[in-house]
Amino acid sequence: MTQPAIIRRVRGHRPRLLDLFCCAGGAAVGYARAGFAVDGCDVADRPNYPFPRHRGDALAYLAHLIKTGEIRRYSFVHASPPCQHGCALTVGTNASQGWGRTHVDLVAPTRELLDATGLPYVIEQPNGRAKIRKDLTLCGEMFGLGVIRHRNFEAGGWTVPQPAHVPHRGRVRGYRHGQFYDGPYVAAYGNGGGKPSIPELQAAMGIDWTDVREELTEAIPPAYTDHIGRAALTQLAPALGVAA
Repeated sequence: MTQPAIIRRVRGHRPRLLDLFCCAGGAAVGYARAGFAVDGCDVADRPNYPFPRHRGDALAYLAHLIKTGEIRRYSFVHASPPCQHGCALTVGTNASQGWGRTHVDLVAPTRELLDATGLPYVIEQPNGRAKIRKDLTLCGEMFGLGVIRHRNFEAGGWTVPQPAHVPHRGRVRGYRHGQFYDGPYVAAYGNGGGKPSIPELQAAMGIDWTDVREELTEAIPPAYTDHIGRAALTQLAPALGVAA
């Protein structure tokens, strides 16, 4: 049986969270709204990321933090390893058409290092074949957003409640097999095919600090991690030394 993670008290008013594979900060902003101080790490240059960040390989950086003991300044870790290996588009449409390329599955090595930190954590992945426990599944309709964007989360060292799924109000707007369908949601991926404008995508996702389409289409809506962060702080507050 997996032992509960050790929750470390940190100095300062806000417990510090490490955001791995951070992209432009969709997850980070949600955690900050919930009450965490956030540091990011991404191998790509992400000047739109709104918090302190380290540029480099996320797993190498995490291994370094563990080895040096610097991981002790953190209370929680969020990781969104690249999802192309197991996402529904890669294993479905793209595979059937012979499109795309081979992708590396980083979920297992990410989990191994996260377990070594002794900290509570979350691993995020889209729907598909990614090998994570689906301890939590969130959808944009749960938060009144203009995207569906189902995302699954594995919670390590703590438990997170699953809210009830809210029925979708209609289709995702755009072309399907040459036919245009209207609907209350926009498609937060790719280009063409009736995809939303940048302002539409920003409004639908609840993101206003980047106008880079690639960053917007890869982001988690901040509402998701605001929900997760508040649940974590409520559950872990006594150990973190913060008010629930």
